[in-house]
Formats: sequence, C-alpha cells, structure tokens
Amino acid sequence: MGYPVELSDSQIALLEVNRDKIAYLQSIVEEMPQVDFEPTHHFTEGCYARELLIKKGTVIIGKIHKHAHFNFIMKGHCTVTTPYGRETLVAPTFFISRPDTKRAVYAHEDTIWMTVHPTEKTEVSEIEDDVLLSDYSDRLEKLTHKEEL
Repeated sequence: MGYPVELSDSQIALLEVNRDKIAYLQSIVEEMPQVDFEPTHHFTEGCYARELLIKKGTVIIGKIHKHAHFNFIMKGHCTVTTPYGRETLVAPTFFISRPDTKRAVYAHEDTIWMTVHPTEKTEVSEIEDDVLLSDYSDRLEKLTHKEEL
C-alpha cells in the first residue's frame, strides 16, 4: 500500500487542522491525572515490536512516527483519531500506519496494541530516535513544498 507524497493545498490544510485538534486534546489530557504505561519490548533479528496494554476508559496520545509500520490490535476495542480521520478498531485486526501520523486513542475495553518496526538495534532509546519525531515542523515544511518525505 502506498501513500501520496504530493498533497493538494486543501489536503495540507485539513492535515494541519486535524493535527491541531489532536494537539489541543493532548494539552487537555496532560492536565488530567496520568496513568503509567509499561510497554513490553520484543526483539528478533531485524525487528522490534512494542506492546502496550491500554486500560478501559483511558485516553492516550501517541508519538509521531517517521515511517510506515505495522500496528496490531491483539485484544480489545478502541476509537482512534489521526489527522486522516477517526475509526473504531476491534481486535483482532491490523493496519499499516502512514508515515508522520500522531494518534489519539480511547480504549472502550482493555486493549493490547502492538507496533512493529524494522531495525537491527536493541536499545529502545536508539530505536525511538530512529522512528519517532518530536514535532511536525520538519515534515510540514516538506509537505508545504511538496517534496518527497
């Protein structure tokens, strides 16, 4: 599955609006009591998987991932909002995440979510440096100028 690299001006504007809404939700959620999540990390040759249990009734705001990657909903039911829209996911299911996507997730049931990334590294902090963005500033500049990501 491929994703368009060149976006129209209206598509770029819609992404910016939806990203702003997710950022606003994150600012609200950050003011609420926080829940600690302890992901389980899995490694095999050339692959890293991160497994997270999201408890029922919890809202989480994910990080921005640089690259397309696999997502597996192993258990549960959740609503997911991204700059591309909102959908309800019911386990078992999987999808390929678009590059540069940040998510807001609400768990209707206890949900087990796993992401899978190609890498030879085994230090989580090094992997995160490779696969995560701190913000959209660099990517938005490229989208605005319609350059390849």
